[in-house]
Formats: sequence, C-alpha cells, structure tokens
Amino acid sequence: MVGQQQDIQINTDVGFMRRCIQIAKNALGKTAPNPMVGAVIVLNNKIIGEGFTSAYGGAHAEVNAISGVADKTQLSHATLYVTLEPCSHYGKTPPCADLIVKHKIPRVVIGLKDPHEKVAGKGIKKLQDAGCDVVTGILAKECREHHKRFLCFHEKKRPYIILKWAETLDGFIAPEEQERTKNPEPYWITTPLSRQLVHKWRSEEQAILVGTTTVLADNPKLDTRLWNGNLPIRLVIDKDVKIPPNYHVLDGNQKTIVFTSTSVNTTEKPNVMYIQVNFNDNLAQEICEQLYILNIQSVFIEGGTKTLQTFIDAELWDEARIFKGPVTFKTGITSPQITGRLVKSQTVDKDQLIILQHD
Repeated sequence: MVGQQQDIQINTDVGFMRRCIQIAKNALGKTAPNPMVGAVIVLNNKIIGEGFTSAYGGAHAEVNAISGVADKTQLSHATLYVTLEPCSHYGKTPPCADLIVKHKIPRVVIGLKDPHEKVAGKGIKKLQDAGCDVVTGILAKECREHHKRFLCFHEKKRPYIILKWAETLDGFIAPEEQERTKNPEPYWITTPLSRQLVHKWRSEEQAILVGTTTVLADNPKLDTRLWNGNLPIRLVIDKDVKIPPNYHVLDGNQKTIVFTSTSVNTTEKPNVMYIQVNFNDNLAQEICEQLYILNIQSVFIEGGTKTLQTFIDAELWDEARIFKGPVTFKTGITSPQITGRLVKSQTVDKDQLIILQHD
C-alpha cells in the first residue's frame, strides 16, 4: 500500500511539473538572460496558482504564481512546483526562495538545480534550512530540454547555437553569383509559410547572425516582420568593413553588433557596436567568447554556407533546422555539410523540415 501511495505521488508530481513546462513556454524569447521558468501551486491536487517568468526585469515565475493565489493562507498547506531551482540572491528582483519561506510553503518540487554560480544549490539549501520538504529531479530530462539555452550558457560558457538554412532538392542554398547578377530578383527556395515560421524562430532567440556575403547579396533586415515577436540582436561578421552604411543591418532600428578585424569608431552609428576579433584563429570560438561576455544566451545563425560551415567545423552548434524546398537550381552555392542526430522530420506546406541535434 505504501508503494502504491508513492507511485501516485510521483505521478502527480510529474503531471504538475509537465504543466510548469507547458506554461513556461509562454515566456520563450522574452526573459533572457533570465531563464524561462514555470511554476504551479497545488493544494489537494488542485492548481490554485500558476505563473511564468515575466519579461527581463519583471517578476519571476514563483512570484507570479504566488500572486495568483487569492487566499494566501492556503500557501502554508500547498506544494510549489517549479522547473528550475528558486533563486537565492538579489538581482533586479528579491530572492524567490525568501518569498517561499515567507509564505511557509511546506513542500517544493524542483525540476532542475540551477547551474548559475549565484544560485547552484543555495536556493535549495535556504528552503531546506527553513524546514521545507524539497524534492528535486522531477521530469529532469524534459526540464533540461526546456532550459537548454540557459543551461548551455552557464555550463558551456557560450550561447546556445541554432543553425538554419534552406536548400534545393539538388543541394544548393543559392544560385551562382552571375545568375543573381543577371536576375537580381529573390530566389525563394521555401514557401511563405516556412518563411513565416523562420520569423517566429527569430523572435524566440536573443540574437541572429549572418556573414558579409549574405548581407551584400540580400541586404536582409533580419527582423520579425512576418511574426508578432521580439526583435533579435543582429550579429554581422564583416571582417574588412565592406557593408555600405545604407544597408538595413546598419539602420539602427535594432541593436546590431558587427565583428571586424579592425578597430572602428562606434560613435558614428546609433545602436550599432563594432567588436574587433581575431580572424586568423578560431573565429567561431572568438565570437562565442564575445557573446558570453555580452550575456547573449542564444544565437540563430542564418548565414551562408561559409558562415554556417565555420561553426559546424568548430563543433560549436546545438541544433540545425534545415528546410528542403521543392525547387532545383542545377548549379549554385552548395549547402553546408553536417552530421547530427535526427530529432524531427516534418512537412511544412510543400517543404520538408529536418531538425538535427549535435550530441
């Protein structure tokens, strides 16, 4: 009988933690550099409060969940479920662990320990020292997947990197340069629905990166005009400062960081920062180190083959999202060469989307 009761409790914990992950997805693309946490408060197997992390600078998930409980006296008999260890330090908001202790919540179920050096078990200890029954590791694998950007940044000291490109049925990502010069109109490989999905993806990451060739060939805006979402920071690799000042990436409408091999006066262009890096060594690693310093936790790379292959060869990538459109070029710029673990293959309108993971 005791064993059966334990199984029921575990199944209950799993169900409520799954709800935490579900609501936490509402914060995707809005909370960085904070993690997108989900929290649920349960009394007698019923949810009495839930919340997810507000946009950066706002309330954390635990605060929003507690605020949603109408009768605060219920908290002293409730269980709090949360995808990541409650913080124990002062940042832009007070420690969540202190708030939990203040309301005398007796049981706290945590998906993952927070790897951030300012937390890293201190939140759990604070709760335990106050007499809380703390359970950890519920749906840990799913919580790790959900918090992959935050965890990569703090564990690997670099941003989570997503590669994206579209290729034709015969393996090209763009026509030959002379063909583009002769016929300068856009050469779409994918359908409008796939292109809208890409803009949604852009809104979910902190930054988007391209190389010089892509900018000069396409003059992209790198915005989210096809989706109602946050604008990513534009990252541009421009070794010899070739990009003309009238190009979209330098218009100042979005924060933009340009990586160059030479020092550039940054006061001339509003909202544009130039960072000098060493192009002779491992460029991908150099860029990752700079992005870590800048507290950028995720990057969506939409560059051409050269830029994408630079990160692939350096083994500095986590996901690859590859569209294969129903067109052929016969000749052109070949797509990057990559191997990874297939995690998804699906049809998007007339396109095939393949998602690989780098293990």
